[in-house]
Amino acid sequence: MKRNILLIFLITLIGFIYIGRLFQLQIIIGSKTNPVQSAAVKIEYDYPERGYIYDRKGKLLVANQLSYDVMVTPKDVKPLDTLEFCSLLKITKEEFKEKYKKAEKYARWLPSVFVKQLAKEDFAFLQEKLHKYKGFYIQKRIIRNYPIKSAANVVGYISEVNEQVAKNSDYYEQGELIGWWGVEKEYENVLRGIKGKKHFKRNNLNKITGSYKDGMYDTLAVPGKDLMLTIDTELQQYGEKLMAGKRGGIVAIEPSTGEILALVTAPSYDPNMMVGRERSANSVKLFGDTINNPTYDRGLQGVYSPGSPFKIINGLIGLQEKVIDEKFTVRCYGGYRYGKKPHEFMGCHCGTYGRPIRLKTAIAKSCNSYFATVYRKIIDKADKTEIGFDNWSNHVKSFGLGNYLGYDLPVGQKGYIPDAKFYNDWYKFGWGPTTNISNAIGQGEVLTTPIQLANATAAIANRGFYYTPHIVKKISNNQIQNTKYTIAKKTSIDPEYFTPAVEAMLEVFKTGTGKWSQVKGIEICGKTGTVENYMKVNGEKVQLEDHSILVAFAPKENPKIAMAVFVENGGYGSVIAAPITSLMIEKYLKGDISRKHIEERMINMSLQNIYDKQIQKTDSLETRKKQHLLKP
Repeated sequence: MKRNILLIFLITLIGFIYIGRLFQLQIIIGSKTNPVQSAAVKIEYDYPERGYIYDRKGKLLVANQLSYDVMVTPKDVKPLDTLEFCSLLKITKEEFKEKYKKAEKYARWLPSVFVKQLAKEDFAFLQEKLHKYKGFYIQKRIIRNYPIKSAANVVGYISEVNEQVAKNSDYYEQGELIGWWGVEKEYENVLRGIKGKKHFKRNNLNKITGSYKDGMYDTLAVPGKDLMLTIDTELQQYGEKLMAGKRGGIVAIEPSTGEILALVTAPSYDPNMMVGRERSANSVKLFGDTINNPTYDRGLQGVYSPGSPFKIINGLIGLQEKVIDEKFTVRCYGGYRYGKKPHEFMGCHCGTYGRPIRLKTAIAKSCNSYFATVYRKIIDKADKTEIGFDNWSNHVKSFGLGNYLGYDLPVGQKGYIPDAKFYNDWYKFGWGPTTNISNAIGQGEVLTTPIQLANATAAIANRGFYYTPHIVKKISNNQIQNTKYTIAKKTSIDPEYFTPAVEAMLEVFKTGTGKWSQVKGIEICGKTGTVENYMKVNGEKVQLEDHSILVAFAPKENPKIAMAVFVENGGYGSVIAAPITSLMIEKYLKGDISRKHIEERMINMSLQNIYDKQIQKTDSLETRKKQHLLKP
């Protein structure tokens, strides 16, 4: 009797345990389980139309086109005629095996791209026969189209989601498309929209038997939002035209808003090269070009010594610190001697030999002696060199130099503005302003990017403040409200000190180094620069052709455009950078170009022979070094 009672109790207990476990699995856990994780559920995606991208005037930059991908779910695949299938897809049997193995490795029960972006004629032919190949189906997708073959560095491109991104994401699956560069990447969440989903039940024979839970988990696709960029397409294309045959960058900013009007990098490429089945081959070609670097955005990533334009900032700091005023004079005797040794001499070609010059003339004529004197005075003002130098460094950084500006594009460089700690670590036996006197003229350890210089120029144009540069103007016709871009950032220089600096920059284009690039009816304020250029080859410092640079804004009052132009190995700033700058300003403010002969000369000017000679020079040095090492 007792045994029967115990047996009944055990059976009842086990029954309750099973029922409890089933309740847990089906009701509690089952209700929380994502249907995608169940082999009994098939999900079909409805991909939304990606947001369009326009320029500031409403001109279409990026549009959409339909693409057809062949998808595979490995667990659904049945034996098939591989040769016929490969012939339909225009792939080899080896490629078939490789792609199928990759799909199995990703997930047997999940769909992934087998062959991407079929041509329309191939899609139509394949669609008729695809029913013979179980586990394979066609997925329509939206890919990009670029009506204007320009601004590839700005708009960026979309690419396939790789295995790593897919595994770390609860939204993307392998083979889907994602913004991978430029605006496409930075504003991916805005542009992509939200894909729709439909869930279907399968039976034990893998056949669809109807909607899963009456469409409880189904969602509609939500289209992506359109973007209006701050870019002026006409100005952008004109800048690219002027930079043909050259390497460098042009950045143009609207001072009153921080909106980027043009962001030119040269050389560049047609953004349509990163679309379609040839994308992979083109990607290898573009990213593998280590000589021209067409995918390297020189406007954002190029790090260079700022050269003579940096003298303006040193002059402003001198005024703010009251170590000089507008009447302070310096006599230049062909350079500045800062020590007794022969090499402790900074040459100067301002042409004012022996005459006393003031700030206005010093900027207009680009006098090294004047600004070396000012630099020393700024640092020597404090009791300790370290305190004086950090004070100088902080003033410089207030112009947005030496750090990321915070613009809405995914690439960039900080540049470098040294502080006292840098020199304390470097020089263990003491240092002073003459140790780094090259900082006075924008050489030495000072490094900037073209967009940083354009932004600093905008701050000067505004007489002491700037707005963080940005590339997006509107999202779905709504003006951007992010305070990061709408609240002005002040420099450490008081507004009254900018007046003499601006007058001096105007003088550059009247009587100074930019006088041959004047534009009738436009008051251009600027500063040319010629930056020394060195490269280390096998540990040996080699001097190459100088870089050509110019910063400018116009007009003088109520400025509409601030710019930085940087041409690698372009020589004197007045020869290439100045005419390019003045042409860009005239194009933006007037629409037409009056100086056709200058325009034609700049468009047709190629520096390729200089770039080729530099390669030959560095190759020759490397060869000589190897020959030397091989000597017995």
